[in-house]
Amino acid sequence: MDIRELQGYANFFLTMFLVLLLYGYILHLYRSEKKGEKDYEKYADMALHDEISDAPVENNPKTKESKE
Repeated sequence: MDIRELQGYANFFLTMFLVLLLYGYILHLYRSEKKGEKDYEKYADMALHDEISDAPVENNPKTKESKE
């Protein structure tokens, strides 16, 4: 087994690992949205509504406004 063959196997297994990692992340996002833990569509909409006067996606408990 020369170095080119070893690089080919490493490339294949690394690609398969990254594909499985990507599908696992997509599955995690789908399940957490179905359970109602997070609404990721709100975060995706944040790119369109990014003015300083726009309402935040969710409140930060560390801000002064929420403590008062």
